[in-house]
Order: sequence, then structure tokens, then C-alpha cells
Amino acid sequence: MNIENSFNAQIQECIKKNWDNDALTDYKGATLQYHDVARKIEKLHILFENSGIEKGDKIALCGRNSSCWAVAFLATLSYGAVVVPIQHEFTADQIHHIVNHSEAKLLFVGDIVSTTINADEMPGLEGIIYIPDYSLIVSRSEKLTYARENLNAMFGKKYPKYFHQEHVEYHIDKPEDLAMINYTSGTTGFSKGVMLPYRAIMGNINFCMNRLGIYLPDNGNMVCILPMAHMYGLAVEFLFGFFKGMHLFFLTRLPSPSLIAEAFTTVKPCLIVAVPLIIDKIIRKHVFPIVQTNRVRLLMNMPVISKVVKQKICEQVKAAFGGNFYQIIVGGAALNKEVEAFLHAIDFPITVGYGTTECAPLITYSDYQDCKPMSCGTAVDGMEVRIASSDPEEIPGEIITRGDNVMLGYYKNQEATNAVLDEEGWYHTGDLATMDEDGHVFIRGRIKNMLLGANGQNVYPEEIEDKLNSMAMVSESVVIQHGEKLVALVYPDMEEAKSMGFTQEDLMSVMEQNRLELNASIPHFCKISEIRLHDKEFAKTPKKSIKRYLYT
Repeated sequence: MNIENSFNAQIQECIKKNWDNDALTDYKGATLQYHDVARKIEKLHILFENSGIEKGDKIALCGRNSSCWAVAFLATLSYGAVVVPIQHEFTADQIHHIVNHSEAKLLFVGDIVSTTINADEMPGLEGIIYIPDYSLIVSRSEKLTYARENLNAMFGKKYPKYFHQEHVEYHIDKPEDLAMINYTSGTTGFSKGVMLPYRAIMGNINFCMNRLGIYLPDNGNMVCILPMAHMYGLAVEFLFGFFKGMHLFFLTRLPSPSLIAEAFTTVKPCLIVAVPLIIDKIIRKHVFPIVQTNRVRLLMNMPVISKVVKQKICEQVKAAFGGNFYQIIVGGAALNKEVEAFLHAIDFPITVGYGTTECAPLITYSDYQDCKPMSCGTAVDGMEVRIASSDPEEIPGEIITRGDNVMLGYYKNQEATNAVLDEEGWYHTGDLATMDEDGHVFIRGRIKNMLLGANGQNVYPEEIEDKLNSMAMVSESVVIQHGEKLVALVYPDMEEAKSMGFTQEDLMSVMEQNRLELNASIPHFCKISEIRLHDKEFAKTPKKSIKRYLYT
């Protein structure tokens, strides 16, 4: 078998090659080297084998990012079982449903999740395992109980002298074998089990290795910010980083902007993978107050010295992210236009990619040296991308794609599968975009989100929200349709409002001024009739997309 197409063969080689190098660290906590990872994987394999887990059985994982979560994930696939990552932000009812629907035999849970779930609601489970130390929380199998109680003895008997590289030998996977069922959070409120074969996972990893890995050191550092149960963080941070032999740092608690900024400064990552919200907050809080002064603006507009000024500003912004990275990759949503324009103006190395869980996840991407403002890149290797439009350059149409990264379908849901996968293998994303002559894709919005104006015009709420989010005192917004009128729901920047002593009336005055300025800059059929204040942040998916269906 071609090693380039075998996930477990590459994991095996990566561990052997980097045996004594640092692999996984819980930020401000313990570090596992690659040989430690191998040893823990082997112990879990012994546990699986002696508790009756067979190849192809489902094993679910639900907990915050950590080294032990990562090991359990690798152990499941390298054993030949099917992994079911569950986002720890899901409610207990959602977790119960996914475990039952996926027919998982075992469930690994983190510290928070372990206190919220009810084992009685998951009758098909043979056991629940605590991620931090792999102890048993629940066992319904004598084999499992015995195997866990005697695990160290079993390991010692199998490897009486030592455990070394030559003992690392993993399940041989085939490209079309089912590797993972990843349940989408989505913004529609309905979670579907995306069946991802090894082919799709390896398509993403090979692309990252071939197109991104060439710019990065083999043993560099990376901070894993995004939830590993979500495909973007799983593929582009964790799996790519591990395959590359990097030292990965997991933020094991809620990654606030201040914690992330601190981790960047300490770890100095060679690559940053993030969602727009993280970049936006760091830029607005730590960069804009410095560079948006009258003096700096004046200097930037002076042709003779503007280049030098921009270079210095770029270095300052890089320092806010650790100063050692090749580029920042943003995915999950578009960057705010104001922030993106500023970063492009100072030649900051940032790029935007696009994908879906159903493509594990990459569909389009361009290196920062080739990216175009407001674009999410061109088709990745192994994927075809088309815009279903009579004029793809001018008229938005649905993005459709086919190739190595596309899923097998939705688990036990043929109707939903048929709705998005056509007979020719094209996956219909539900996203609207245009494409230029060079193949760069420009997202316009979701088909489901598109609003129909009073005179039949197409209104893309995301474009209005992007402008509104750059205005005074606006933290985030959702544009909805109320009859024939458009209404903006706004969650204000409460921290700034409090510091300025603003009352509710003051905020409403600011929002009315924002509304007038906004309407002056957009077509008449997009004009906002009213801004309504929202008293708390909008509910979001783990990739920080607002759950629109809750507000429409």
C-alpha cells in the first residue's frame, strides 16, 4: 500500500521518527513525548482488545482539548475502530442522542462532560472512560472491568523488557474504510452524522503537508485553539501538526482572547489556525487603539515613508501573535472586511480557507502569498469546485464540489445524503459564491440565510452584518426579515459601554446613528428599518457561527 494514502501507516512512521521529541502538552501542564504517546496508545489497544472491542466498532470521545483526548483519538483509529468525536459544548441530551445514534460501544468523557451526562440514557454503552486518567466511570462488562484493573500487568506481560519503536504496529486502513462519524453542529439546529473515510482525512492531511508543510519546521510549536471534535481544528491543527512532527500545545480551558494572546507569546507558534472571532478581537483590542491614531494614519498616507511605517506596524501586529509564525489561516467564516483590509494594507501574512465537515473539511485555500482580498482561495488538491450559476463571475450560485475529501454520506440518513450528494458525486454545499477567472472563490452567504427583498432582490445578510460589525459599539449582529422589512439584532460592546458610562438610551442613540450611516452605504433594498439591542451574546456553534435559526 502507498504509505501516502494510509493514515495509520503514517501515524506509525511519524511516532517512530520523532520518538524522543516533545509531542503533546497541556498548556502550563505535563508534556508527552512521541514515545509516551505510543505507550499510551498501546495500553488503550490492550484495553480495547481484552474488553471485546472489534475493528469497526464505534468509540465516542467527548471532552475539551487535551493530550489524553488526542491519544484516545489516535488509539481508536490505529486499532481499527471508528471514532465518533462529540463537541463538548453539546447539551447532555445531544450527547446521549449521538452516542445512541452512532451505536458507540465506549464513551470517553472529560471532566465537565462527566458531570452532566446520564449513563442510563445510553443503554448501548459497555463503558464510560474518564479521559484525564482513562479510569472507568461506568462498566457494564466484566471483560472491561477486568482489563482496566489489570491493564498495567497485561502491558508488562506483553512487553517484559521494554516498549520501543519496533513494537509500534497499527491497523492497516484502506482509503474507502469508514474512519470517523462526525456529527455536525450546523446553524440549522439539526445534527447529522457525517461518515468520513480514511480517503477524506488523508486528502486533507496530504494537502496540508504538501502545500503548507514545506514552509514549516518539522519540530516547530503550534497552539491548538480550535475544538478537536470539529473537523477544522482536528485536521489542520492536530492531525497535520502531529504528522509534521510538531510540538502541540492544548489550551485545556475556555480559550479567552487574553489566554490565547498569552499562549502565543509563550509558545511562539510557527503556524496559527483560527476562526475570525479570535483574530478580530485581538486586532480590535490590542492593535487598532495603537495604529488608528491621527498621527499614524497621517504617516501611512505619506508615500515616502508609508512603506516603512507599514512594515513597523506589521511587525507590531506579528508580535501580538508570537512573532514566529509563517502565516495565520482563518476558516469557519469570513474575516471582517475592515480587519481584513487593514491586514492586507500592511502586508500581514494571513489567508482565509473554506470547507465543511462533509469534506473533512477543506474545499478551497490559497497561501497568503497568493490570496486575494475577500476570497477564500482556490480548489485544494484532489477537489473540483464549481459555482452553479449561469455567470459564476457575476451571479452568485451554489458551491458544488467533488473529489477525495467528500464524505461517504450521512450515517443512517439516506434522505439527507441524497439531498446533498448527486449521482455524479457532486456535494452541494448550500453556500453561495462567485468565482473569478483564476478560480478564486468569493463567499456571498448561505442559501438558507439569503433573504428575498420586497421587489424580488436577493439580500445577503452576512454582507450587511459585516459592515454593521465594524461600526461604533457593535460587538456582533444578526440581520433578520420582519415582514417586508429588514431588522438588525445587535449585541453591543458592553465592556466599552460600561467603561464610558453609557445608558440604554445612549446605546440606542449610537445604534440609530449606525443605522443611518449603514443605510447610506448599501443598496436601498438592503436598508435596515430598525436596530434592536440584544442583551447577551448570540448562541453559537463551536466554530463560532451564530445559530441563526434561534433568532429568525
